[in-house]
Amino acid sequence: MLDPEPPETDPERITALLQAGTAGDARAQTLLFEQVYAHLHAIAQRQMAGERGNCTLQPTALVHEAWLRMLGATGRGPQDRAMFFATAARAMRQVLIDHARRGRRQKRGGGQQRLPASLMELAAECSLDDVLAVDEALQRLAEHDARAARIVELRFFTGLPVSEVAELLDTSPRTIEREWAYARAWLFRALQGE
Repeated sequence: MLDPEPPETDPERITALLQAGTAGDARAQTLLFEQVYAHLHAIAQRQMAGERGNCTLQPTALVHEAWLRMLGATGRGPQDRAMFFATAARAMRQVLIDHARRGRRQKRGGGQQRLPASLMELAAECSLDDVLAVDEALQRLAEHDARAARIVELRFFTGLPVSEVAELLDTSPRTIEREWAYARAWLFRALQGE
């Protein structure tokens, strides 16, 4: 069973901490981590839901590895709550992909399973091989329609509501709902083809 939605966070507080952290305030980064940890952990649990019991990566480790990657990233960091969680989800997804690739190299293939029929089933039954398949399909979608791929990242991997995705992408919620439906259908076909 999937955990409930991640706990709400104070957008203004997070934005202020992000801006202070970007300006070099180490205390702000610590406070930010304390503010967002529960939300990040819920995202990690959702991304790892249904993982096989022999998986060596746990949600807490996923959060910490993603946090370290985000801290090590160069350039201007996210400046608001929605962008921060989108960046965090992308970092977690990359950690899972790297973990799956290492596992696949060790395993040398074999044991491939059919993917679930929908993204919601995938969230509930995701394996590391599934993560790789979704990542590959999402990369193909990004080549075809970058905005649709971005919406998938924000909705599926980050768990942002339609209203926040619309605000982040500066468009209407109705447009996001329509493009979200299109992206899900496109990925469904791509995953079935594999």
